[in-house]
Amino acid sequence: MAKERLVVVGGDAAGMSAASQARRLKGPAELEITAFERGHFTSYSACGIPYWIGGQVAGRDELIARTPEEHRARDIDLRTRTEVVELDLPGRRVRARDLESGTESWTAYDKLVLATGARPVRPRLPGIGAHGVHGVQTLDDGRRLMDDLERSPGRRAVVVGAGYIGVEMAEALVRRGYAVTVLHRGEQPMATLDPDMGGLVHGAMNRMGIVTVSRAEVTKILTDEEGRAVAVTTAAGDEYPADVVVLGIGVEPRTALARAAGLPVGTSGGLLTDLSMRVRGHEEVWAGGDCVEVLDLVAGRTRHIPLGTHANKHGQVIGSNVGGGYATFPGVVGTAVSKVCDLEIARTGLRERDALEAGLRFVTATIASTNTAGYYPGAEPMTVKMLAERRTGRLLGVQIVGGAGAAKRVDVAAVALTAGMTVDQVVSLDLGYAPPFSPVWDPVLVAARKAVSAVRAAGV
Repeated sequence: MAKERLVVVGGDAAGMSAASQARRLKGPAELEITAFERGHFTSYSACGIPYWIGGQVAGRDELIARTPEEHRARDIDLRTRTEVVELDLPGRRVRARDLESGTESWTAYDKLVLATGARPVRPRLPGIGAHGVHGVQTLDDGRRLMDDLERSPGRRAVVVGAGYIGVEMAEALVRRGYAVTVLHRGEQPMATLDPDMGGLVHGAMNRMGIVTVSRAEVTKILTDEEGRAVAVTTAAGDEYPADVVVLGIGVEPRTALARAAGLPVGTSGGLLTDLSMRVRGHEEVWAGGDCVEVLDLVAGRTRHIPLGTHANKHGQVIGSNVGGGYATFPGVVGTAVSKVCDLEIARTGLRERDALEAGLRFVTATIASTNTAGYYPGAEPMTVKMLAERRTGRLLGVQIVGGAGAAKRVDVAAVALTAGMTVDQVVSLDLGYAPPFSPVWDPVLVAARKAVSAVRAAGV
């Protein structure tokens, strides 16, 4: 019996997790695996790049979970610096280009996995392609930025955007001794939070010495005679000097290749799959990681949520299915955590804006508490905001901003959301208590109690 041929496009979390899991289930005599990666590195933590830049992580190699050589030792034909430029779905083959030599060749497949990831949003602005302007999505991006920081004689940085990457990169640059200005279009940084909670993040950034300019629409990146960025201008006519510019506007699915082949995409441009991560309408094509949209279990619709946690799970599911097993990925509730200096930031479920867009009627409850018993030495403030459906009391979302231990409290809310619990049920949860870890009423439970009262006060 002829062995099957699996082709994987993309060599990071989803792609190589899929390849590795498929290899565990089927040996080289049964399954031939070829993987293409346009960069130099595989199986690395993109989420760790800001901490490498900031010096908390000693070096680039610390972020690499498995090298290309390690994958090849497991009988995976991994081809780095090779970009797939065309998908021939009827012919079941892909055309790849060696980025060093420029030569191209076709590779046939029986099963295809697309794990092309996401790319930093680069608005069409004058000067956006100048030297000194960096997106930070891949390890190659991080290496280029590090090289630039080490060569640059100046110490002024402008970060465009204040999402997770923008905020984390702002802190990293401060740690490297840069004077940092963050320009963003929103009312507050961290648009993944409601503005009232984002205001707490804004305060923490200011205390760290980061200049944060809200409602700032970037219009141009000014360059010198050598084509290097020297300043960023805004629609208000302000000009911010910069020796380096980092784009933290967000990312978008890298799906041009898939769209050109006629594969289905959703409203955010991510590929659409079924629960097995098979691309809809295509029996032998799977997709996972930052290039797909996933089901939001709270809102009941697909969303693009690019996170390494999801990507690794997608890869495990895909690898199980293409390797002859069975697995599904049911969806997410949108959990994410981050930090600015010592301030921890977390969210799960829906923001107010998300709930309105989904047509839900809801109430909110916001409480101030501490991360430990108030009398325990070192107690730090914590703010918890909770959304609940107005009539049913179903938990819809939680946001937490506070000191040590604040962020991971969101995991309780993530489990409650996944289980479809009401805020009444959340109040009854038997959470751990001791003064070094929590007040006698955990802040999540306090917020739930207040949400219960708000649901009852709102009536039908």
